[in-house]
Amino acid sequence: MPTLVPARFLVRFCLSCPYVKSMPATGSAGPVGDLPESARLVAAPDLDGLTEFADVRVGWNELGLGVTAVVSGKKNPPAGDRDRPRSSDGLTLWIDTRDARAGHRATRYCHQFHLLAAGGGPDKDQPVFLQSKINRALLDAPLCDPKAVPFRGIRTRTGYRLDAFLPAAVLAGYDPDQHPRLGIFYAVRDQDLGDQTLTVPGEFPFSDDPSLWPVLELTK
Repeated sequence: MPTLVPARFLVRFCLSCPYVKSMPATGSAGPVGDLPESARLVAAPDLDGLTEFADVRVGWNELGLGVTAVVSGKKNPPAGDRDRPRSSDGLTLWIDTRDARAGHRATRYCHQFHLLAAGGGPDKDQPVFLQSKINRALLDAPLCDPKAVPFRGIRTRTGYRLDAFLPAAVLAGYDPDQHPRLGIFYAVRDQDLGDQTLTVPGEFPFSDDPSLWPVLELTK
């Protein structure tokens, strides 16, 4: 008999986010550097019999949040279109700086960021970072200037790596001292490998319902 409800839908996850003093980084290390294994966002995919092709990590400090996504196992170059970010190869990250999961609609503290492996440049083959509004939001978070976010996308032999540092200035309500518990969700879309989400799959409205986002606890 098929399972109608994913096992992880029945679990309320609280994930730990480590303190990383060295962000933002400079030089060949990219804007984030190498985040530790403790920064990896893993929410028991084995409960639903899943294996993950993307390694997604998040670290924090007083200046903001650093995120990396490493995708491996691809056979074709990444493809995308910055005008259709949710259909492009890359990572979409949702952050609620106040973890207000009582409601089903986003507030001005809820953000949607796209780290795309392709879709930028005149030929749409360059990595690109952008932010977009959340559907059905009660209030929209301010849209940042993408140039204010240090971002790097590089291709590897079997995939790609995406790095971004989200400064506090682009995260409305970011206050680690007073609000160390955030809401978080991610979806990795890849035309070769499929979709990978933090918990519930695409049949659930995670893109506009913050009540489905796990807690990210900023630890130090």
